[in-house]
Amino acid sequence: MTIPRQLPNAITIARIPLAIVFFILLLLGGMLGSADLALRWAAAIIFVVGISTDWVDGYLARRYEIVSDFGKLWDPIADKLLTGAGFVGLAILGEAQWWMVVIILIREWGITIHRLMIANEHVVAAAWMGKVKTVVQGVTLSWALLPFWLLIGEQAFTLVTLVLMWAVVLLTVASGIDYVAAQLRGARRAR
Repeated sequence: MTIPRQLPNAITIARIPLAIVFFILLLLGGMLGSADLALRWAAAIIFVVGISTDWVDGYLARRYEIVSDFGKLWDPIADKLLTGAGFVGLAILGEAQWWMVVIILIREWGITIHRLMIANEHVVAAAWMGKVKTVVQGVTLSWALLPFWLLIGEQAFTLVTLVLMWAVVLLTVASGIDYVAAQLRGARRAR
């Protein structure tokens, strides 16, 4: 079976408008409160589908040996847009602590901007710790977005969400340190 060479990149790019639609639905659902839980469900489902495509495009690119510099660069950008929209949306709605979101966003966008700045020299693919961080972010956001509080109660839901958010913050900081250390090692070798 062959697939179009641009399919993984098209899936990556599709996450960008999905992030915008997701963010709007999340905020609308939060502003309307429990009166319109359908918007919250829609936002959560769009997020879960969107974040799942991160695995799909990577799998297709590796499986069919069509990994591209475009994909290496834009895949993390699309991920940051989607997860960033989730974290910011939850903070706006008062469901995530702003200080945690700010730490996550500084690391995410700082490294993304660095990747863009050095893209002409070389493309930096995500390291294993960054991939683990992205998975944990996706799981945490999926949990926080889906209205599980209806099943387990508000207190239990809030506690699990807080524990998951702490895991995200710790992994985000650790993977950021790992990225900076790898870049410094690479710069020393280049000299």
